Amino acid sequence: MQHAIDDIVSGITRRWAAAFSRLDAKALASLYSKNAFFFGSNPNFYRGNDGIKTYFEGLPRWQSPSVQFTDIRTAPAAVDLINVAGTATFIVEKDAEPLVVKITWVIVREDGDWKIVSHHVSSKTPLIAQ
Repeated sequence: MQHAIDDIVSGITRRWAAAFSRLDAKALASLYSKNAFFFGSNPNFYRGNDGIKTYFEGLPRWQSPSVQFTDIRTAPAAVDLINVAGTATFIVEKDAEPLVVKITWVIVREDGDWKIVSHHVSSKTPLIAQ
């Protein structure tokens, strides 16, 4: 079962990275559930495919955007529900510092396909010293 879950998540991360490299808002939004909640790199909350498409349309038109997902952890949360956590490293310009964030997704089977229903990123920089 874990192998199947990892394959599902790997497929979504691959499609997500490919669409991001083209800054294709429509393709990115299509990876999300019609009921998705989305917190990205700005403080605004976005909901559903239209809201998520709006978020991606609002990103700067970088010359060479890319993302690499690492340290991915997956776990079944319920039937047809997968919990995902990891790191996303974004490179948006050739000589720019990478933007490294923690990312969590909840993926659900919707209409026979796997879709992201919850997306949240946060800073890797500690907000509270321990």
